[in-house]
Amino acid sequence: MTYSPHTDADRARMLDAIGVASVDDLFADIPASVRASDWDLPPSLSEQEVRAELARLAGRNRIPDVSFLGAGVYRHLIPSVVGEVVGRPEFATSYTPYQPEVSQGTLQSIYEFQSLICELTGMEVATASHYDGATATAEAALMACRLTRRSRVAVSAGVNPDYRRVLETYCSGPGIEVVTVPVDLADGGSGTTSLEPLADDVACLVAAQPNFYGQVEPMRELATVAHDAGAQLVAVVEPTSLAVLEPPGAYGADLVAAEGQPLGIPASFGGPYVGLMAARMASVRQMPGRLVGATRDGSGRKGYVLTLQAREQHIRREKAASNICTNQALMALAATAYLSAVGPRGLREVAELSMTQARHLAAAMEETGVGVRRFGGSYFAEVAMRVPDAARRHAALAGQGIVAGYLAERDAPELRDTLVLATTELTTDDDIARLVSALEATR
Repeated sequence: MTYSPHTDADRARMLDAIGVASVDDLFADIPASVRASDWDLPPSLSEQEVRAELARLAGRNRIPDVSFLGAGVYRHLIPSVVGEVVGRPEFATSYTPYQPEVSQGTLQSIYEFQSLICELTGMEVATASHYDGATATAEAALMACRLTRRSRVAVSAGVNPDYRRVLETYCSGPGIEVVTVPVDLADGGSGTTSLEPLADDVACLVAAQPNFYGQVEPMRELATVAHDAGAQLVAVVEPTSLAVLEPPGAYGADLVAAEGQPLGIPASFGGPYVGLMAARMASVRQMPGRLVGATRDGSGRKGYVLTLQAREQHIRREKAASNICTNQALMALAATAYLSAVGPRGLREVAELSMTQARHLAAAMEETGVGVRRFGGSYFAEVAMRVPDAARRHAALAGQGIVAGYLAERDAPELRDTLVLATTELTTDDDIARLVSALEATR
């Protein structure tokens, strides 16, 4: 802004009260290399010129013809009703229900979202206040630390690398140590998390189901490993898979985190998404964010209330379960509309079609000799394939409008020449044939 009500004298008095010499001193802890510099803005443009420039920039976006990229974000069919519901102005323009008594529609949608997530995960209570799967995972780990009064977190190397990086950032502030539990990445190995015992000072074991390489983890055994050490199991799940895989509540998970994007939210160049988080009722008071409950008013009419508000806007900052979780109600509403539209049978069909196409893809690659499965054991809808000279061929196919999955060596150097390919119900047999043909042509 070009106008500020504070005079130089006002600013000098504030700096003196804080105990610093200049405004720049307030940012001394931020490395100079990442600080914002003065903006070098071009001259102003007319509306017509701005439109032309935006069109030029948008034209640089390349939408692939065929994509097998997953790695945490998945392309699913979104029923038209989802867009119609979230586009309604009473939902699209609302924000946090600071006055819950006049936000009954928003509160009801959050309540229904929580109910659906509990049904999907087999857990007892869920919240709706997390940005995405990565932040929900980190919040779940911190919650486990509060519940166990321990300050060490064990995370499987099979958890999404981005989630692990976010977890390390969250833990760096309160001084919580993060240790990595290895995954068997050998050729022909299980591709799953080690079942070695945990140290008795670990607060939780964070494990993904399925893991980043598509492999189905032995979650019951991992729950036993965690509980034997007095720790909690944080299950990081892919929500669509819960239509066919055992729910976390059944195999002993204490906390559940997930990315809700597959449930009716488009890829959208990376967001906004919604984090899912669920837990046991016994630990509900340590859950971050908000919890909506149903009740009745003095006249006996059903109503919705914010039953739990464990963030700094509602209670003292030092007592807050989280200071950075927020209201993701619009994205939660999209997931609610999606789950309501497809229903249990439809979600199972989505999961089964995704699994079927993954197996068709792996079989086609092996039959033509362009790739072989990297791991043994079971997998869901992503499969790790060993492809000779994978990096070069991945780049070559990208130039043809084909995204040949995810290059695993980006995060795990021992997985050189390994592509992790994802399929969904939108993956056609023609897509698979085109990928295989293009890989054959780049030998």
